[in-house]
Amino acid sequence: MELKTKTMGTVTIEEKQIVDFPKGLFGFEEYHRYAIINGEYEPFFWLQSVDESGLAFVMVDPFLIVSDYTLDIDDKTLSEIGISSPEDVVLFAILTVPVDGRAVTANLQGPIVINRKNGKALQVIVSDSRWTTKYNIIQALKSKEQTEC
Repeated sequence: MELKTKTMGTVTIEEKQIVDFPKGLFGFEEYHRYAIINGEYEPFFWLQSVDESGLAFVMVDPFLIVSDYTLDIDDKTLSEIGISSPEDVVLFAILTVPVDGRAVTANLQGPIVINRKNGKALQVIVSDSRWTTKYNIIQALKSKEQTEC
């Protein structure tokens, strides 16, 4: 399928790259279908709306930023997208990349949860005070490097 994107022009995607957000994303509830597209630079991905070419988000695996990232999501919420086992879960954090040179941040408080088996997804809000919507990834990566040395 051909998909017009916000940043890469028209790309070819496969149906398996499309995820469905039954409730949409916070602030974008009217858009439900998104394609996950490899970013130009690893380890980044694009979450590109299938229905609105101007709507796209940069994402990353949150465990690459914070190795001890943990979430407490209740089973009822996970069952909304058919998750019954931790092995079904794929997590992403949406990044904010300011154009003015300020720090790149990750939304660790509102991660994207995807059921790898059925392609259903949701955005959750976690109450753990360690995770914010503006988690500075450069500081986190520097801190992670220091603890791994």
